[in-house]
Amino acid sequence: MAVIPLLVIAACGTPAPPPPASGGGSGDAPAAATATSAAEAGGMDALIAAAKDEGTLNVIALPPDWANYGELISTFESKYGIEVDSQQPDANSQQEIDAAKQLSGQDRAPDVFDLGSAVALANTDMFAPYKVEAFDDIRDDLKEPTGLWVSDYTGYMSIGYDAGKVPAPTTVADLLKPEYAGKVALNGDPTQAGAGFNGVLMAALSNGGSADDIAPGVEFFRQLKAAGNLLPVDPTPATIESGQTPVVIDWDYTNAAQTTALAGKVDWKVVVPEGAVVASYYIQAINKDAPHPAAARLWQEFLYSPEGQNLWLKGFARPVLAEKMAADGTIDQAAFAALPPATGEAVVLTEEQQTKAQEYLKANWQQAVG
Repeated sequence: MAVIPLLVIAACGTPAPPPPASGGGSGDAPAAATATSAAEAGGMDALIAAAKDEGTLNVIALPPDWANYGELISTFESKYGIEVDSQQPDANSQQEIDAAKQLSGQDRAPDVFDLGSAVALANTDMFAPYKVEAFDDIRDDLKEPTGLWVSDYTGYMSIGYDAGKVPAPTTVADLLKPEYAGKVALNGDPTQAGAGFNGVLMAALSNGGSADDIAPGVEFFRQLKAAGNLLPVDPTPATIESGQTPVVIDWDYTNAAQTTALAGKVDWKVVVPEGAVVASYYIQAINKDAPHPAAARLWQEFLYSPEGQNLWLKGFARPVLAEKMAADGTIDQAAFAALPPATGEAVVLTEEQQTKAQEYLKANWQQAVG
């Protein structure tokens, strides 16, 4: 299926001295810590050499089964001989920022971020501007003009379910039925996690709400809890496989990955509710205090190369350069065709709509759902 063009709204070490501005011991990329492009770092060969000299890349909040990050990380490691230290893989976007602040100046601070847009846009003072070689191919509305942040991939909110335990839901309202008692989990606190937030938006659209009114989504989850259907469990691949969370509201790329991973064990299926198609790009950024500034920039170049973009696509995520790659013949056609089907135009909040929705959630979620 084709990618729907979207308007962006707009995932502990010992203390050590801050990294030197040179960005590495070899000096191959003398401006790595401040370079805003590979050219400023001395060119791609120099950037690669400096990153190899650093030898490590710190990432955070990247579950290996999320958007195929496991293969992205292992491919980067083998391609460049750089060890990726993946910390707190199940952390949410706000926890990424919190960790970066707590570890500031330490050699284990995260080098890069992959954030929900609300958290990203609230913390741009922590980012270093950088334009990857493919920067000009990314739509203007999906990036900050100086490269401070760049959209990376999106998906559609979905309902994943164990077909051996529950009937197939076709609408969000189905989840209120007795057949789903004690079986429905939402991925993350919607006041902090992008998946949880957009799950509430999906519920709002299904219950008379809109991009300007998320209140019906909060009311839906209040009813879901009152009915005894909402599980107070943050779903993971382990909870799905064990049967602890037979129904999961999450991005379609995460749910679809479980369909593949659990084949022969759990009959896991995915549905994108008709009339409630919700999309939101995650955002990629470099920590301005990255302890491995050359590796951080090389990671960005890798992610926005056809190889990196196709690895996200292989994980059922819709990469930001998918349309460009489809046009120039560099997209993985089989992976592109395997994306979960969806009917209807995707709803994506503007920055103003998202801010309004977040404020409503912060004021009402805890009281309504707890």
